[in-house]
Amino acid sequence: MQEAWIQLVCPECTAEWEASVKDLPASGEQFQCDQCSGYAPTAEFTKTARDLEVLRDLS
Repeated sequence: MQEAWIQLVCPECTAEWEASVKDLPASGEQFQCDQCSGYAPTAEFTKTARDLEVLRDLS
């Protein structure tokens, strides 16, 4: 099975990066930005609607 990567953007500091879905918490769980240490549900970090769909489908 191929690994799924999604684009993320911090809702607080707007830092952007990519991450493997398998390394992320579920969409409703809290996630922390490495840049500013801000917390929000993982779903709020997804950059696009497609990224959110992949996160929800695979987590």
